[in-house]
Amino acid sequence: MLSSRTRLVVKTAAFTLLGAGVLGAAAGLVVLRAGWYDISATTQHWQPVYTLLEQGMHYSVRRYARDVAEPDLRQPQQILRGAALYRDNCAQCHGGPGFAQAQHGMSMQPVPGPLVDASSRWRARELYWITRHGIKMSGMPAWDLHLSEAETWAVVAFVAAMPTLDARQYRALTAFAADGAPARRGDARGQAQEQELKRSPQYMKPQPEPRPGLQQESQPAPQRQPPQERK
Repeated sequence: MLSSRTRLVVKTAAFTLLGAGVLGAAAGLVVLRAGWYDISATTQHWQPVYTLLEQGMHYSVRRYARDVAEPDLRQPQQILRGAALYRDNCAQCHGGPGFAQAQHGMSMQPVPGPLVDASSRWRARELYWITRHGIKMSGMPAWDLHLSEAETWAVVAFVAAMPTLDARQYRALTAFAADGAPARRGDARGQAQEQELKRSPQYMKPQPEPRPGLQQESQPAPQRQPPQERK
């Protein structure tokens, strides 16, 4: 059994916490009803609000995307298809390597983040879930009714490949039509795009690091020339 002093301490702590909770709720209600919080898109969230929303979004996406099965996302044609879809639907808000987001993307609040390094912060299934279902009150729409399953995964495949692209490669790959064919087949630009497509797989897959001494072993040792006789 607790002593009377201990019970008094427990009751005091409980009533203190309850009172603090009631006061916090009352203060939040006053701020809400008075309209003091600025919801305009021309001002940033308060940092505590932004941090709370950001962390909650991460936890939610990880929970709901954990059962999504990831297909193979390394097919060049799938990446090309995703490049065209990204160009038409995503680049205006998120930009790309050497490509800034459009003005209407910059005016959104929160500002849509760049996706160049998204694959280092999100798993492929999480990027798929975000693209498919969107994020509430963030400006990120749900593409469930606009893109098919294969198209959504194609976008994810291209986003996963973007860290390996520079500005020139990004421009070349996004110049292809959605079916993977060059936008202008037969002309000089179309032929250049076809050549870029043939070179693109080496940028889509990480290259193994050379082992020390491998290059020296693969090259034949230089032959020594016999000394010339002096006349």
